[in-house]
Amino acid sequence: MTDPVRGYDERAAVFVHQYEQLDPESVHASFLDCLPEGADRLALDIGAGSGRDAAWLRRKGFEVVAVEPSPGMRMAGQSLHPDPLIRWVDDRLPALAATHRLGLAFDVILLSGVLMHVTPGDRPRAFRKVASLLKPGGVLLISVRDGAGESDRPIWPVSRGEVEGYARTQGLNVVRIASNPDLQGRAAATWTTFVLSLPDDGAGALPLLRGIILNDDKSATYKLGLLRAVARLADSAPALAVERQEEDIVDLPLGAVALNWLRMYLPLAAAGLPQLPGNQGSDRLGFAKEAFRRLLAGGVVGQDLRIGSTFSGERAATLGRALADARTTIARMPAHFTRYPNSDSRVFIARPAKPTGFKSEIILDGDTLRSFGTLAVPGPIWRTLQRLGAWVEPILVSEWVRLVEGFAVRMGRQLGPGEIEASLRWLDPERDTRLARMVAIQRLERGQTIRCVWTGSRLKRDAFDIDHCLPWSAWPCGDLWNLLPASKPANSKKGARLPTPNALQGARNGITEWWRQAWDADDALSQKFRREAAAALPLHGGGDLEDIFAGLEWRRLRLRQDQQVEEWAGLKPRKPQAEIRAVS
Repeated sequence: MTDPVRGYDERAAVFVHQYEQLDPESVHASFLDCLPEGADRLALDIGAGSGRDAAWLRRKGFEVVAVEPSPGMRMAGQSLHPDPLIRWVDDRLPALAATHRLGLAFDVILLSGVLMHVTPGDRPRAFRKVASLLKPGGVLLISVRDGAGESDRPIWPVSRGEVEGYARTQGLNVVRIASNPDLQGRAAATWTTFVLSLPDDGAGALPLLRGIILNDDKSATYKLGLLRAVARLADSAPALAVERQEEDIVDLPLGAVALNWLRMYLPLAAAGLPQLPGNQGSDRLGFAKEAFRRLLAGGVVGQDLRIGSTFSGERAATLGRALADARTTIARMPAHFTRYPNSDSRVFIARPAKPTGFKSEIILDGDTLRSFGTLAVPGPIWRTLQRLGAWVEPILVSEWVRLVEGFAVRMGRQLGPGEIEASLRWLDPERDTRLARMVAIQRLERGQTIRCVWTGSRLKRDAFDIDHCLPWSAWPCGDLWNLLPASKPANSKKGARLPTPNALQGARNGITEWWRQAWDADDALSQKFRREAAAALPLHGGGDLEDIFAGLEWRRLRLRQDQQVEEWAGLKPRKPQAEIRAVS
């Protein structure tokens, strides 16, 4: 079967010329009044071609993600429309795997002249993948060409009934269907446009989550523990999720779920708070075997157990065993007994695996955590936790407090005000910039140059700061890729604000050069740097510095969309002294 993408790629110059001659206001006249208004709107252009429509959406005030699988078309689009608020992705239907890894939701999705190139057998999956990227109240704009295709660009007819059927399946409303002539003057070609909208709150998984949290029978806190462990991964390490090709399911490393499980239950056990009737400390908790007790006795705290960390010696073997015990309990208890309402079907499917022993070292990276098995999470639940986790977690914690209070009352135990909440507080690693500062000082003492990533000014040993590129107050992340050298004035002015796309792009060379100097120059630090980046950032390439920087840009966009963090436009770069003297 001929691949339409190849047909577009081989004649990219011809098609780019044709598309750029057409006025997008005329092409999309039938749904101009359907574009949503407001600030911080995000659009997805699937099959962006020459970038004509992406640039048009930018002029309408949207930030745009432009998806284009043809290298020739994509390169032309980037050249013709070089806007930092148009971000290009190499991706294609029906999977849209790279787009889904971004964790974004969109106010508008444009599918212009694309769906008829998707084979009928792939269309249900393609439509599901597209629809699941819509924000609450979002609009899906589709245009399809009717008529014969060409040998190198085959098309399959798309009927109104077919699109209406897909819309019903995904819970979308059909707002408008219109017929339009072909603006290139092809007599045998006509166009049909569809405007579809997501009418509800866009969180179809919320009632299910609410039911599990508030209504399910619970003889222990384990179901809440599982949900919170997954929610924390959705927030801090979404790149660890692997989407299935044929189903709306993501597979999480079961070891990562177990790691968060240990992070939650260590402080609860240390405080002796009951997690089931009659429990105190680690007593009677199925996962709290010898290894868990050793971690407890050894003073290991939740903040120590983070993705990217390394443990060696006896602690490595102990942690490996504790993760395995937690994995087993998760699979046998909460994952097994969390069911859909009025059904025996499980919401989560755990597939435990037996990892190799960790006698001398355990590195908490994606490969290691996947070696404990996988946990299958339904796509709607995963997306809801990614987008609405900040609202779901307080309900989880509140119900956890209520359960523990009930267990304590039955045991005749008095708990102090706030005692349970204190142990349930998720403790992120302390704000620690010491390693980045130490590396910078070592380089300065060797006579090497360190520059402020925001202004390019040369830094001195006693007059520089380490800045969190993505502000700590919005997202407590002390990963090496997020720690950047900055002048004190620049760091003070940036504060807790998020760099704008232009500010981040302007600092690109400074940031990647710092990464190269500080982390890639040291084998051990380079591994830690890349492990942390792979867990937290959506990386699409081979994990080189340019790919990591692109992942930083995507993470910045998601933080802006999810939390509306105030932005910082940067400072005017300082001219090098030689240039200043030449001008004067």
